[in-house]
Amino acid sequence: MELRHLRYFEALASTLNFTRAAERLHIAQPPLSRQIQQLEEELGVTLIDRSARPIALTRAGAFFFEQSTQILARIEELSRATKRLGHGQRRWVGVGFVPSMLYGALPKTIRGFMVSNPDIDVMLTELTSVQQVEALQAGRIDVGFGRVAIQSDGLVNRLIEEESLVAVVPAGGDLSGYQEVDLKTLSESTVIIYPSQPRPSFADHILAQFRARGCPAARIFETNGLQTAIGMVAAGVGVTLVPQSVKRLQRDDIVYLPLSDLGLTSAVFMITRAIDASPDVAALCDAVVRSVMSDLLATPEQAPEQTP
Repeated sequence: MELRHLRYFEALASTLNFTRAAERLHIAQPPLSRQIQQLEEELGVTLIDRSARPIALTRAGAFFFEQSTQILARIEELSRATKRLGHGQRRWVGVGFVPSMLYGALPKTIRGFMVSNPDIDVMLTELTSVQQVEALQAGRIDVGFGRVAIQSDGLVNRLIEEESLVAVVPAGGDLSGYQEVDLKTLSESTVIIYPSQPRPSFADHILAQFRARGCPAARIFETNGLQTAIGMVAAGVGVTLVPQSVKRLQRDDIVYLPLSDLGLTSAVFMITRAIDASPDVAALCDAVVRSVMSDLLATPEQAPEQTP
């Protein structure tokens, strides 16, 4: 499959007319028909219902149209950004992050960096820790922020924070009246973990905490995202653990509880390429570290409340 196949199909799917699509592409109709046919043969599915009047997209065709449109838009964006960089007009830094980072210092720090450096384009991409490693190696991002250190040649994992974990339980449930809770008690409920794929992930870190304290979770419900996990808790499916900063997400159908077990934390890692000499990337990383340290100094450690 080549890029022209996507462009030809996008023109046809937009117009649902071979003649108008050919005119838009500035080619004759027969070559367009052959290219669409080649695409269908390669995919092994029919994308266009030619028996309909006017022609219509099949279900597979509608899906392919939606996905190919996004790919073409991303390629166009990449092309424009590359030209700007090549002409010295703009500088660019790609940042990958796991969803839980949105509740900590990172968003505010990135916003401040962008204000202070208006000539630098900062592109944010939500990625799991495993996906960040792949994106760094491929050059799609320049720095990643994740919850799991994944060792890989050419990459550096820097621990920048240890964030306390808290439990999330359903409001009105048996645990909602507690002032604090331990993992042994939580293990008696269904434990919701995330993300389910790809692994290793934050899910493995959570399961390891239960095992290390001799109370492995007997019932597990896996989901792909933090928001979904919290939604499942609200629905009464089970309980989950989240970094403390997520408490900023306030809902009346869940309750956040401190954990009485000692040492229950979630690490925050900043991942970069070992040989990256970009001063812009270095400046962003320094800004993040300063912000994290400032937050830690400004937030006095509080002793956990005692259950009466």
